[in-house]
Amino acid sequence: MRCNNILEAIGHTPLVKLHRVTAGCRAQVYVKCDYLNPGGSVKDRVGVAMIDEAERKGFLKPGGTIVEGTSGNTGMGLALVAAVRGYKAVFTMSDKQSKEKVDALKALGAEVIVCPTAVPPEDPRSYHSVVDKLSREIPHAHHPNQYENPANPAAHYRTTAPEIWEETEGKITHFVCGMGTGGTITGVGRFLKEKNPDIRIIGVDPAGSLLYDFFHTGKVGKAETYKVEGIGEDFFPSALDFSVIDDVVRVTDRESFLCARRLARLEGIFAGGSGGSALAGALKVAPTLGERDFMVVFIPDSGSRYLSKLYNNEWMKDNRYVESSVTLTALEIVQAKVSLGQPRDLVTVAPSDSLSTALERMRSQDFSQLPVFEAGAPVGAIYEDAMLNLALEGKDLKKIVVREVMGDAFPVVNPASTFDSVTAFITRDCPAVFVDMGSGHFEILTKYDLVHAIARVVEQPQ
Repeated sequence: MRCNNILEAIGHTPLVKLHRVTAGCRAQVYVKCDYLNPGGSVKDRVGVAMIDEAERKGFLKPGGTIVEGTSGNTGMGLALVAAVRGYKAVFTMSDKQSKEKVDALKALGAEVIVCPTAVPPEDPRSYHSVVDKLSREIPHAHHPNQYENPANPAAHYRTTAPEIWEETEGKITHFVCGMGTGGTITGVGRFLKEKNPDIRIIGVDPAGSLLYDFFHTGKVGKAETYKVEGIGEDFFPSALDFSVIDDVVRVTDRESFLCARRLARLEGIFAGGSGGSALAGALKVAPTLGERDFMVVFIPDSGSRYLSKLYNNEWMKDNRYVESSVTLTALEIVQAKVSLGQPRDLVTVAPSDSLSTALERMRSQDFSQLPVFEAGAPVGAIYEDAMLNLALEGKDLKKIVVREVMGDAFPVVNPASTFDSVTAFITRDCPAVFVDMGSGHFEILTKYDLVHAIARVVEQPQ
């Protein structure tokens, strides 16, 4: 390809099939490698689109200054435009961003102002507030504001989404993407839904961000700090349109970073932490997919920006993100459980069963919770405490059915899932996972099973 300038090299990034990372998954899983844009991220598309729009509307004129708050990648996209078209560039960033990002922006001639992370957006020290102040004070400044600018999602509607549609030959069934400004998932989601309303658009949000809870409950919680960069928010960008999103999956920093490292080591795809987040979210969805499904996972930026962080072993150890030394897969844990003579019959209830039936079944098996199955698949879970509370309130458990009070189903993993990915699901609120063995057969693994798996590894002679 012959380009008149570096901006013409943006877009048309490859779609690459995953093999080793998704072993055992029945669906085809591909990654959209937008980290191969010339500036190293998806934000090259947005940078050009926002400045093109600003020039058309007369907001930015020759000799002007681009001022933007960024986690680094949008800054790189804008810095490329500034270098080619002769603008000045000033960026504000939070202090959690990697040194590589700051150095890269400076290398392109931009000025970078680093602001504290642990302050709310309205705080005058936040990178959002500082960029607003600079855009007022610097003569001939223009603030593109990627969080509110409709050119952000429009860039993806016009370029990214059509590429994905063409590269998958219209076969895509699931699109998985991290959410920050919301531009990528909104623009791609709108386009794909127009092509096929049945395509599932799945957002991925880091633990600590507000977006997951708001999507699922409609309530605004309290944001907490997290390490992964470029996704998640402590406010709600107008560029993000929840109406095109079918589901949002939450992932932890540890899941994000370990998935990114596995992607590099097993597939040769050098992604940043947010790409690891998208993959971690996709792997939580993958066990529910069939052979006809075609999932595309979006990789927004390059691992080269995180050499001092998630690709630095000492940093990973200091932050307690090291991988477990246990190399067992979910299948091997199930096989070990069976070899010890533990019962294999899965005890379940149906949504239409009464609570009294569920409670009786629990007590006969000495269980405190039961999975709820319908049509051969898990649809929920019922807990003893919830039923006992209803009984204490004077409710007749014979007249209440399981469907009325059941909670979310236990997560489903595939047999090739690593020990680390299985343990990541099991929390105080989620006591078990299912292993989809195929042909409608599920095995269940609890915290007890995992503890015994670790014990067996420790007991093995070295």
